[in-house]
Amino acid sequence: MSQTQSRGALWLNKLAPDATAVAGLCPSVQAVDGTLAGEAARFIAVVPDAGNHFPRAARGEVGLLEGWTLAKVISETIAQDASKAIKRPIIAVIDVPSQAYGRREEAFGIHQALAGAAAAYANARLAGHPVIGLIVGKAMSGAFLAHGYQANRLIAFNDAGVMIHAMGKESAARITLRSVADLEKLASTIPPMAYDIENYKTLGLLSSLLDISNPDAPQADDLTLVNRALEKAVEEARQDPTLKSRLGAENRRSSALVRERMRANW
Repeated sequence: MSQTQSRGALWLNKLAPDATAVAGLCPSVQAVDGTLAGEAARFIAVVPDAGNHFPRAARGEVGLLEGWTLAKVISETIAQDASKAIKRPIIAVIDVPSQAYGRREEAFGIHQALAGAAAAYANARLAGHPVIGLIVGKAMSGAFLAHGYQANRLIAFNDAGVMIHAMGKESAARITLRSVADLEKLASTIPPMAYDIENYKTLGLLSSLLDISNPDAPQADDLTLVNRALEKAVEEARQDPTLKSRLGAENRRSSALVRERMRANW
């Protein structure tokens, strides 16, 4: 898939068509300054780069360059808005198939690069920036943790091309010593193991699940729907900057109970 064909690049352009690009970034991380509901907003996406210096990150994966560049652009956003009473929304447009797996990535500290990106997103949220993750494609493994998972609110498309999980099916099958068919059968009864977005929704991590007519060729109505969802998410994040909304679903009841008892005994 070319850079222009990735959903991340497509939706970045659709949501901020006349935006000013942030300079000084690696080609696989695109950040632009546009507007949302009439106010300034920064949109960020990780996109494929066939000429990536690290081949393992050529198809939109989040690797060394991507992790540190995300940390850079988000940290700069925080610094630029430090004296402002109202902080800019940061919209993470998410379409990342995986973190970059490779010997060089491991040797050069991909864990630190991705941790730096995740920390930057968390710092932005704690500094008062409404951070919204818009999942338009895949949101897999460490790539999702680094790019978007720290958001105040997560919005996803209700589409077969949207997939959220810790690892791909083939990898998960190898790790659990099962066939892919057996894994899918097990996932039908255990929502956290499933790959479809409907099951993911039952975990309470999504603020919105949007029905888009064609995520690869959005129409005007689709853009209106997404923009309204983003505006609502920004408003909600400003009213409640915590992540406690993620514990409201039935399938998170035990997690909520554990936290309640920990607070009572702290």
